[in-house]
Amino acid sequence: MHIALFAPEVPELFITLSQRFGLLLAGGFAIMTLAPFERMNIGRDRPLWSTLAAIVLFGLFGILGTYTGNYVFHSYANLRAIGVITAGLYGGPVVGIGAGLLAGGERYLIDIGGFSALPCALATILEGTAAGLIARRFPGRSLDWGVAMVLGILGESVHMGLVLALSRPFAEAVELVQVIGVPMIVVNAVGAAIFVKALGLQRRLREQRDSSEARRILSIASQTVAHLRGGLTPASARATAAIILAETGVAAVAITGEATILAHVGVGEDHHQAGTHWRTKGTRLAFETGTALFLRDRDSIGCDKAGCPLCEAIIVPLRKGQAIRGCLKIYGTKSRPLDQPLFELAKGLAELFSTQLELEDIGITNQLLAHAEIRRLQAQINPHFLFNSLNTIASFCRTAPGQARELLLDLARYMRRNLDSSRGLVRLNEEMEQVRSYLAIEQARFGERITSEIELEDGCDAWLVPPLLIQPLVENSVRHGLQGRQQGGRVHIEARRENDHLRVMVEDDGLGMTPDTIREILSPRDLASMTVGVGARNSNQRLVQLFGQQYALHIESSPGRGSRISFRIPPAAASGGACPSTPQTVASAP
Repeated sequence: MHIALFAPEVPELFITLSQRFGLLLAGGFAIMTLAPFERMNIGRDRPLWSTLAAIVLFGLFGILGTYTGNYVFHSYANLRAIGVITAGLYGGPVVGIGAGLLAGGERYLIDIGGFSALPCALATILEGTAAGLIARRFPGRSLDWGVAMVLGILGESVHMGLVLALSRPFAEAVELVQVIGVPMIVVNAVGAAIFVKALGLQRRLREQRDSSEARRILSIASQTVAHLRGGLTPASARATAAIILAETGVAAVAITGEATILAHVGVGEDHHQAGTHWRTKGTRLAFETGTALFLRDRDSIGCDKAGCPLCEAIIVPLRKGQAIRGCLKIYGTKSRPLDQPLFELAKGLAELFSTQLELEDIGITNQLLAHAEIRRLQAQINPHFLFNSLNTIASFCRTAPGQARELLLDLARYMRRNLDSSRGLVRLNEEMEQVRSYLAIEQARFGERITSEIELEDGCDAWLVPPLLIQPLVENSVRHGLQGRQQGGRVHIEARRENDHLRVMVEDDGLGMTPDTIREILSPRDLASMTVGVGARNSNQRLVQLFGQQYALHIESSPGRGSRISFRIPPAAASGGACPSTPQTVASAP
């Protein structure tokens, strides 16, 4: 028997399969660009619907590969391998095996017991399985066109081997392989490589588009967060709408409140005016239903102004908790139409803005808590300090009535500022008057055992600081540092400009603190659990709350070696005026 290497039908079969592969690729790629298939994940963590959809889709590609081929010698010169190899590389073993079973099973069922039905079905299943296993073993190479081509060559070579091994009579099997072998190996290998390359390009384009949308959302969010921090007002709404308009290039952007237009920027600004009631029935519908709307005609928008140029609208409710507080609206015209990505962008922005509006309430709550914390500190300081101070003043009434009078004035100043300390930031000189009043009373009580020194740089007295911040640190030094020493000691307070910040330091040469006490003062735990350092702890919490963790207290101390507590106030708190380096020292002693 004479066996020729190539049959004369081979060139014609090459051309036919190549033409039909082009049609198959065009149809398959068009289907894969549809939105449901675009959202199918290629990783392992895909939902069940996505896996089943991929199996069915690629299985149908495999089946179409059978019918786009030529009928040759009681068999089919086919393109099934393109679909099942791509299935395995795209979706892993489950999708590869599933698509192979669909395409291979269909091939067997249309010609049960036929000349090459069994080897063709087995080869199809093996190709899908092998591609899936390679995708799992080398996930980074799953959509590599070179891998797809090698699988196509090897898979179709095995296919031809199975035909020779299982199809009988053998002479007809050889004749069949001579005709279909080379065309099927080459076209299926090249076709799988092109199909996989096309899917890889599609995925990269989708990722670039998604990342571009994410960058745009982040850019808008970063620019608008400062405006919305204070709530949804006409000023913040107009600034936010202008930013969205500039970033998206749409025809107009509007933000409404619960009944009125807060801002409208762009086309239609002449009649959609801020401060007026809603003009569109679309806004009412979105507000009443709480759902995002994409309106594609003027009638759906429902503007009562004749000739309004706005013909498309995206309307998304803005929520604060469960309540709807307004709507974000993006408008389109005939020359600047809207699209689905803009709809998704608007919904994402609305979620961010709604979160920011909720954070406004959290910020207000934090401010109330800060004031409550000051009041709590007052309740802990005032009773024992007032009792001891009055006893001291009473003891001076007979022996030194003039000093008793001065101490009463110091106590009055101290209590007046202490009772009014829930207001906002105060000037440093006011806070230092509080400290001086406190020290004058304590020095009167303890005599020569307590000495103090206050050192301020000129000009820094105008710097704004939180009220009742320094005095608790001074009291911490006196009560826990100096009173425990028989000989007493000295407390030194210093305020100076340092790297455009105000740096305040309270230093004593008293008993010092253990590392556990320092950790307790700087810890965010509840004040009720503390036994010492309540005032210092409160000062630290308010510094962190107002200015951030980088402005927390800095404590240097060890038992028997005194303590140094310092903190910084940022330049934003300064009320103006340079702070020269010449110090002004005020020393006091009993």
